[in-house]
Amino acid sequence: MNLNVNFFLNSILFGVGLAMDAFSVSIANGLNEPKMAKRRMFLIASVFAFFQALMPLLGWLCVHTLVTAFTSFQKLIPWIALVLLCYIGGSMIVDSVRNKNEISEAPKVGIAALLVQGIATSIDALSVGFTTAEFCVTEAVLEALIIAAVTFVICTAGVIIGKTVGDKFANRAGILGGAILIFIGLEIFITGVF
Repeated sequence: MNLNVNFFLNSILFGVGLAMDAFSVSIANGLNEPKMAKRRMFLIASVFAFFQALMPLLGWLCVHTLVTAFTSFQKLIPWIALVLLCYIGGSMIVDSVRNKNEISEAPKVGIAALLVQGIATSIDALSVGFTTAEFCVTEAVLEALIIAAVTFVICTAGVIIGKTVGDKFANRAGILGGAILIFIGLEIFITGVF
C-alpha cells in the first residue's frame, strides 16, 4: 500500500474534477428550491457524493473483472448522460413555464430525479477506475471516500449558491436550472463523443 502525500493530493484533485458536473446540478437544484431546508441540502450533496464515490469503485472493479464489457459500455456514457440530464432539465423548464404566473416555489426535485441526477453526473467517473487499476482494495476505497468528501463539500456549496440566486429570481429560476442541466448534458456528450 502506497499512502503518501501524492495519493491524497491526487484523490482530492480527482474529487474536485469529478464534482464539477454535480456542483452545477446542485446549483440548479438550489435555484429550483430557494427555500430548501438544510437537511434536504445535505441529502442532495450526499446523493452526489455517494455516486461520485461508487462509480470509480465500479470502474476499478471492472478493470479487475469485466474489462471487455466495460470498454463496450464506455461508448454509451455520453449518450446516457445527455438523455438523462436533458429529460430532467426539460421537465424543470416545462414545469416552470406552466407555473410562471404562480409566485410559489417550483416543485421539489423528487428522490427518483435526484438519483437520476446522481447517476448522470457521475457515470463518467467510471473511467477513473481504469487509472487506479494498480490500487489494492484499501487504496481504492480510501480514494472513493476522499472523492465523496470533496464532492459533498462542493455540492453543498452549489446548493447554497443556487438557493441564494433562486431567491432573487423566483419563477425564472426553474428555467435557468433546467437550462443548466441541459447544458451539462450537452457538455458531457460533446466532450465524450468528440
